[in-house]
Amino acid sequence: MKFFETSEYFQLNKPTYINLRWIAIIGQLFSINLVALFFKFDFDFILSNFIILIGIFLNFYLIYLHKENYLTNKLSFFFLNTDIFQLSFLIYLTGGITNPFIVFIIIPCIFSSTNLDIKANLLLVLITILSIVFLTFFHKDLPGHLSVHFHVSDYYYYSVPLALSIALIFLNYFGLKFGSEAKIRKEALNKMEEMIAKEHELLSLGGQAAAAAHSFGTPLSTIKIISQDLLEQFKNDKDLKKDVELLLSQVNRCNDILKKLTLNPIVEDEFIDRDITIQDYLTEITKSFEEISEKNFILNFKKNLNPLTFFKSIEIVYGLRNFIGNANKYAKENIYITVESDKSVTNIVIEDDGFGFPKDILNKIGEPYLKSLTKQDKSKKGLGLGIFIGKNLLEKNAAKINFKNSKKVSGAEISITWKNSDLLNL
Repeated sequence: MKFFETSEYFQLNKPTYINLRWIAIIGQLFSINLVALFFKFDFDFILSNFIILIGIFLNFYLIYLHKENYLTNKLSFFFLNTDIFQLSFLIYLTGGITNPFIVFIIIPCIFSSTNLDIKANLLLVLITILSIVFLTFFHKDLPGHLSVHFHVSDYYYYSVPLALSIALIFLNYFGLKFGSEAKIRKEALNKMEEMIAKEHELLSLGGQAAAAAHSFGTPLSTIKIISQDLLEQFKNDKDLKKDVELLLSQVNRCNDILKKLTLNPIVEDEFIDRDITIQDYLTEITKSFEEISEKNFILNFKKNLNPLTFFKSIEIVYGLRNFIGNANKYAKENIYITVESDKSVTNIVIEDDGFGFPKDILNKIGEPYLKSLTKQDKSKKGLGLGIFIGKNLLEKNAAKINFKNSKKVSGAEISITWKNSDLLNL
């Protein structure tokens, strides 16, 4: 891997960065000119403003010459490093470590922890600490009417850079942790969107297939009727009767093939965007798994006082499929799917007879790329994106999800609950 990552997940948003730099530049201009003109501090006023002017030119470069809306990791490193050196130079001219604005030197590095890859970020941490150490021993004093009264002990003087370095490392660590989690979530969401887009594409193809089946249905029905009439007419002619029977069987075969092109093979002329029940969802999904799995899918429509029908949602299909697929992956033999509904609530419970959710990650279920750290679970595969995608898709469609280990069977239990009013409004 190259030192500077080029992944899309290590990119700095240009408008945000430009706005932050404008805030910093305005603050620098105000502070420098205030202490020089109002408080009459004697320092290199012209050079200080020239350094700030360089920052202004760099901002104009980003606005007018850099066309992309994001900065690559390499370019971000360059500009953040420039910010550190610019501020270090200003502080060098205005009292060094005794300048109270020294605290702002750690901001670019903290900002980088959530936007740059870890190698570039660690290099910025090192550069920042070296700048702090340099400004402790090398700087121009800031003469003025207050300097006569400003004396500190060596203990305090050297504790300032130490405190800044500790604060930098501490804040940078948390920035890296949060940034890493944000990048993982962004990557997972991007993959989820990609999967949904593919699912919509497949659904579109399914719609075209259903339309084709509907179009061919009428001529095939006509052929079938004529074939039946011919069969009756030539029932005494063995040769012709055999040919007509063959024709009729091929027509029936064509009808069977066309039925399989629709999402509902029971009803020939039904379109895919029909109103269905939760039971229809689950029956359809489990049938697709039964064709490829050796495990048992046990459906239990336990209590069904209010079997709602609502518009078919590809997101609900895909969300339920991910949860059932996860149960199929970890179950030993059986997957139990129970549906309960009343006048106000519809609830689905998916259980398996596997090992259940590892206890150390049970409260984090639903986050992407989870993996247990306990010894007995280290050999198992992580939960991947399936649970994360399923949770996000169903919650987007007003569902409430609860994860726990089943008390009835040995494995995991996922409870999915909707208010009936929310289902009807999908």
